[in-house]
Amino acid sequence: MLRRSILHSIVFSAMAMAMTSCGGGETGRYPNDTRLSQPTANAPVRVGTIPRQAPPQVYGESAIVIDAYSGRVLYAKNADQIRPVASTQKIVTALTVISAGNVNKPVVIQSSDTQCEPTKLYVSPGQTYTRQELMKALMVKSGNDVARALARDVGGSQEGFSAMMNRKAASLGMRNSRFINPNGLPAQGQYSTARDIAIASRAAYNVPLIRSWAETKAYTFRFSNGRTKLLTNTNKLLKRVPYCDGMKTGTTNAAGRCLVATGELNGRAAIVVVLKSNSTHIWNDSEKLLRWALERPEGG
Repeated sequence: MLRRSILHSIVFSAMAMAMTSCGGGETGRYPNDTRLSQPTANAPVRVGTIPRQAPPQVYGESAIVIDAYSGRVLYAKNADQIRPVASTQKIVTALTVISAGNVNKPVVIQSSDTQCEPTKLYVSPGQTYTRQELMKALMVKSGNDVARALARDVGGSQEGFSAMMNRKAASLGMRNSRFINPNGLPAQGQYSTARDIAIASRAAYNVPLIRSWAETKAYTFRFSNGRTKLLTNTNKLLKRVPYCDGMKTGTTNAAGRCLVATGELNGRAAIVVVLKSNSTHIWNDSEKLLRWALERPEGG
């Protein structure tokens, strides 16, 4: 009887461990270390179900939709095809800066920070801002000069910060990404995928500060010389879809129009990534995918 009791205990423990480590469905396509805590501490763990309705057709060359809670893939189109991703990689920049800590540390702008192409916030050498102030402007208005200032401050140099970005990406399980700069401007050898950007976006969705910046529709930025400027979020879906709460736009000639859109509705949360689209389709396709993932009929 004692042997049988011990055997039952061992079997039960093994089954419990297996149930804990397996999320079910397609979540196995994401490494375990990307299964982060839920956006709300007391929210129940939900394994996303794929909508019964067929997904809409998407013009963008790469796309993916994942359940933000479980990480389950709901839809994918060329999700592992490497390509430039423009400013959507600023999500990785924000995660890297947040991981460095001390978000209230002052950053003094240097002339080298301003040596980049627009979009820029046009901060000036000698001006001082906290990391937090710069990161909010980064996520809302996508300033490339702001990204360079953060990178230099955190990494010691643009190259040093890029190495930190790549280590951060690897730690999240982003297997097909390489970052050369913090802003997504074209650089030889720099690339990512829709799946990897979704992994980074899911990590960012679980960081309250980043999430609050990403859902900010507009705010007044105060320059250190007293001048103010209204910054309007580059993500148009924040105004078009009531439950959209982020996350990041991106545009270059090489990358095309790119968008990460997030939303939460009726106990579900979804992350949509569309890459290499155009101005005509990027907003409509992303909106359709977000609504497809979250606006479901009863039992859908």
